[in-house]
Amino acid sequence: MDMGVKNGGWRRERDRPSLVEVFGSVRTRPTGPMWRKLLAFLGPGYLVAVGYMDPGNWATSLAGGSKFGYALLTVALLSNIMAIVLQALCARLGIGAGRDLAQACRDAFPRPVAWPLWILAEIAICATDLAEVIGTAIGLNLLFGIPLELGVLITALDVFLILWLQNLGFRWVEALVVTMLGVIAVCFGIQIMMADPNWGEVIRGFAPTTNVVTDPDMLYLALGILGATVMPHNLYLHSGIVQTRRFGETIPEKREAIKLATLDSTIALMFALLINASILILAAATFHKAGKTDIAELDQVHSFLEPMLGSAIAPTLFGIALLCCGLNSTVTATLAGQIVMEGFIDIRLPPWLRRLTTRAIAIIPAAIVTIWYGEKGTAQLLILSQVILSLQLSFAVVPLVMFTADKAKMGELVAPRWLSVTAWVIAAIIIVLNVKLLIDQFGA
Repeated sequence: MDMGVKNGGWRRERDRPSLVEVFGSVRTRPTGPMWRKLLAFLGPGYLVAVGYMDPGNWATSLAGGSKFGYALLTVALLSNIMAIVLQALCARLGIGAGRDLAQACRDAFPRPVAWPLWILAEIAICATDLAEVIGTAIGLNLLFGIPLELGVLITALDVFLILWLQNLGFRWVEALVVTMLGVIAVCFGIQIMMADPNWGEVIRGFAPTTNVVTDPDMLYLALGILGATVMPHNLYLHSGIVQTRRFGETIPEKREAIKLATLDSTIALMFALLINASILILAAATFHKAGKTDIAELDQVHSFLEPMLGSAIAPTLFGIALLCCGLNSTVTATLAGQIVMEGFIDIRLPPWLRRLTTRAIAIIPAAIVTIWYGEKGTAQLLILSQVILSLQLSFAVVPLVMFTADKAKMGELVAPRWLSVTAWVIAAIIIVLNVKLLIDQFGA
């Protein structure tokens, strides 16, 4: 038995895992109370959650909140539900099949299919990095006055931060991410209290509305939120980093590992929803309420918060949260880039060179675009990056659902039918919304 499944369902044997230097490096608890077992699995979900609240998400949520008030909260909620389902499948694939999504695509599809999927995945990583790089650079600029172009180059240093932390142990990477998530939550909690939103309207904002589909502008921002929430690189990331846990070889042990990893990602994604909703609520309670419906630039938000909330600390809190968010996102995007490259093409290089290579592939295009456009137009770039991610999403979601629903590939750990049907419905919704977006944007 190979990680819970014979080779029968795969075109080729399972190769060495991605992130081999941290594979199975975190001990878990095979016995004891459930909460102790869960504690050992908590971590990967928060790295995944980072991708659901990256700077690109800020741009789309701020634009949506300032333009449409609380109406797009329903999109944030639905996107989060979709994310919970899809990330549960990622944990199942990583633990049940012993493959991350990139390896699974390589092992299941012929090269003419696998290689285009790899290229699309790299495009998604570049779009992700564009958002992270811009967000971090703006955060550095707002807090310390560092020019945008220099800030972009500073973000490349995260490669060495990850290498150093991984040498200490993967738990240190997780600890850094969780700490910065805590800082972000505190910053937004204080700002929301200052903004004093209309909580009745907030609750109504979570109710579905047909305007999201019928209004092209609202659909564009809604898809931006979808692209920023359910992100392609997170599907590769989660299916890879869940294998940092050292779980047993038997089917019952793997089944319990899947349950605990799913709980980890679900808890973390509910936290991500809290942050995303806070960003949108803040924009609705300040900018939309004051009639400023065209706010999307992050530096605009920074400058307007002080007069609107009547506090000099508000813009500083926003800048700190943005910087933490950008740093967190570059860490997880770098790991995702490594998983995508190793999984699809099994590149064999020393860890430092491999990580530098995967980082360069993602950051160089992002840096060129950011430096070319300068400070003007960063919001449009951020929102465009999220729409690109939304368009790429189908090419990661469809293989994921196919693999986890295939008994020949997953053996006894195949996804329950209700879960597969739900995931196929989500995939269909994503495809239909993307087709409508293309028609609205380019068919006129």
